Amino acid sequence: MRRREFIGLVGGAVVLPIKARAQQPERMPRIGVLTYLTADDVEGQARLAAFAQALKQLGWNDGGNLVALAPDVLVAGTGTATVAPLLQATRTVPIVFVTVIDPVGAGFVTSLARPGGNATGFTIFEYGMSAKWLELLKEIAPRVTRAAVLRDPAIASGIGQFAGIQAVAPSLGVELSPVDVRDASEIERAVTAFARFGNGGLIVTGSALATRHRDLIITLAARHKLPAVYAGRWLVTAGGLLSYGPDYVDQFRRAAGYVDRILKGEKPADMPVQAPTRYETVINLKTAKALGLDVPAMLLARADEVIE
Repeated sequence: MRRREFIGLVGGAVVLPIKARAQQPERMPRIGVLTYLTADDVEGQARLAAFAQALKQLGWNDGGNLVALAPDVLVAGTGTATVAPLLQATRTVPIVFVTVIDPVGAGFVTSLARPGGNATGFTIFEYGMSAKWLELLKEIAPRVTRAAVLRDPAIASGIGQFAGIQAVAPSLGVELSPVDVRDASEIERAVTAFARFGNGGLIVTGSALATRHRDLIITLAARHKLPAVYAGRWLVTAGGLLSYGPDYVDQFRRAAGYVDRILKGEKPADMPVQAPTRYETVINLKTAKALGLDVPAMLLARADEVIE
């Protein structure tokens, strides 16, 4: 990891010293939260607020934000990019991850049912769900016969998501082109080259790199008139066309329950990794209009949120 990237990652770390309502322990438990979303990121603020509120409802009061050492529980707030460095740093401090796609494939846990180590938490979807993105792309833009799939090839989930999309592409009459998202220049070159031919669309799979480069990706999709489907709501509120994925804020609420159980003595090794319970479809009508798309009434009726 380059120095600049490492500093950015650590810059999203916060430690919450907390105390139980009913008792005053000699030492307040501390929860370390590591995320690559910055303090002024609206999505990051919403996730942390939901996490802190859920802890409060479970009887833990936030003692204030500060930089501290030796947390009792670590929360990996933004997927593989934050879990991996935490596991490299410790194999003893309990870790709760929140938005990991494939924790078994990444080597974070032995199995979903019995994690077996010091980490457990919440997945955001299984690979078969990736097919839904291509189905939605065809529904909102039926003319699409070519789709560029933006993925991180360096992680197991990047390969797995592409395979899930690839499995349904022939039946939908769509030719796929993988686009690696290692850096901004690579993304711009690949998307620009892809857009030279007609009937194209984009699928932006879930990854830390896609989130980091979201403004560039959304700008390129608008510039080249490419309908695009994304893995998370915050990409659509930023100007993307359509997203389908779990309710990430709800994942943080649920993570607070796991932190509560660990602070009360349970072991991550025995706590199963859980899948999302809520998925949401979000459509940006302003973006659809700019692309010249008429959103089907059935799709609008199924949407959980429509941005005017």
